[in-house]
Amino acid sequence: MVVLVSAGQANDARFFDIRLPHGGPPRGGGAPPPPPPRGARADKAYSSRAIRGRLRRRNITAVIPEPSDQIAHRRRRGSYGGRPPAFDAEDYKGRNVIERGFNNLKQWRGLATRYDKLAVVYRGAAVLRAITIWLPYLSDTP
Repeated sequence: MVVLVSAGQANDARFFDIRLPHGGPPRGGGAPPPPPPRGARADKAYSSRAIRGRLRRRNITAVIPEPSDQIAHRRRRGSYGGRPPAFDAEDYKGRNVIERGFNNLKQWRGLATRYDKLAVVYRGAAVLRAITIWLPYLSDTP
């Protein structure tokens, strides 16, 4: 898992290129690197031509819905607007797992309130919360 912290008022799509290379955990012992992701599920904020192009160049399937303003703009242009991007609604339903994970992280008061002044302290709290969530699953005793 990779924990990246950005400014709260910053648009998440700006940091897409930073997060994209972090597909999977590195393997030790001279093992080959993890395979690249096959698909990327994202919300409408990531539906830009630039992001879809980056995913296409890496042979990653984009499962991103198109915002209504982009749909209207494409239709207004008629045949020059091009085809709508492919969207698998059934695959997109799996995105709720990610949202539930974020909601579970934010149940910790320190993360929900964002009182920390330094990004390194906030990131440390996010990592600590992830550890406390994973600990019950790592134990072999009930």
